[in-house]
Amino acid sequence: MGWRSRGVRWGRDGGGPGLVWEGGRVSRLEWGRRVGFRVVGERRCPGARGNACPVAAVVPGRSTGGLCPECARLDRAHSVAADTAAGDPRVFRVYLAWFGPGLVKVGITAEERGGARLLEQGAVAYTWLGRGALMAARRTEELLGTALGVPDRVPYAAKRLARVGLAGEEQRASEVAELYGLAGRVEGWAETLERLPMGVVDHGRVFALEAVRRIDGVVAELVDGGRLAGTLVAAAGPDLHLAADDGRALVLDTRLMTGWELTGAAGEGAATRVGSVTVPVVAVSGEVQGGLF
Repeated sequence: MGWRSRGVRWGRDGGGPGLVWEGGRVSRLEWGRRVGFRVVGERRCPGARGNACPVAAVVPGRSTGGLCPECARLDRAHSVAADTAAGDPRVFRVYLAWFGPGLVKVGITAEERGGARLLEQGAVAYTWLGRGALMAARRTEELLGTALGVPDRVPYAAKRLARVGLAGEEQRASEVAELYGLAGRVEGWAETLERLPMGVVDHGRVFALEAVRRIDGVVAELVDGGRLAGTLVAAAGPDLHLAADDGRALVLDTRLMTGWELTGAAGEGAATRVGSVTVPVVAVSGEVQGGLF
């Protein structure tokens, strides 16, 4: 009998990652530790906003959202990102996130969450820009995004490639500082938004990114009976970087795990290691284009 996955969760403000299971149990993840599992049965919608899916609907294996249409609508109806929660009374912060050369975004997050949102997104480095009510934060986010020419979303495929062979922490901090200066000179910030001093937070060590030397492939989806096993070398956002038993450097987006029942593969013996990756994997190629400087 296995456990049904709820994906990965990061501890607040620099805490490490852990796999979350239905019922609330968390399995802490540690670098150098073996990760292995076998997939069982069908992928079921886990529900949204703390509510179980009323029909435990079957969902597609390649969906990173992992929700059925009804639960996805419920989730979006209360989403700040979807602009459906304009009356949210909480204090929000505007941030500048750096994912790699030329990969930058401006975003907002509830102040009470601290830096958790940046860990979840896989931001390599970031700084706060300002704080205030939701609509003031949202207007400033849109203003700065347009003025700096940066998007409000960065594709995960681009983030993954950018992690390979990153510049050192000092250079990353310098790029974030330059962007902070450019943002500060933009006119038209919401008057009620309090500007915050620059303070670059770097996640390179938290994510163990020095260990990411290459990426040979990305898991495309999980399938019934599929196996995946390897050693955890790094993690960023929802991505686990694994040294697979077959010698490849693979990335598993843990959003693809949500809703699947998984059983341990650790006891299957050394003889299974040659075929320890039997889930679909897409080969990785290409380069990330820089363009901000």
